[in-house]
Amino acid sequence: MSRHCQVTEAVPGFGHNVPWSKKKTARRFNVNVQTKRYWVPSLGRTVKLTVSARGIKVIDARGIDAVVADMLARGVKL
Repeated sequence: MSRHCQVTEAVPGFGHNVPWSKKKTARRFNVNVQTKRYWVPSLGRTVKLTVSARGIKVIDARGIDAVVADMLARGVKL
């Protein structure tokens, strides 16, 4: 499973581990993604989404119907 959010389109960031000796090594900052099922009344079915913690908050604030409509407009397959 790729670590990206379907709602906010957040993807992993990249940077360095920097210890006391200042010898940098590459690292990856993963997105906190969860797999959640939502009932979408406009579609009349449940939808399984891979969403980040921020994406869950967006769905709570705007509503699942509005978020799904935006995702379908972007061309995301549900």
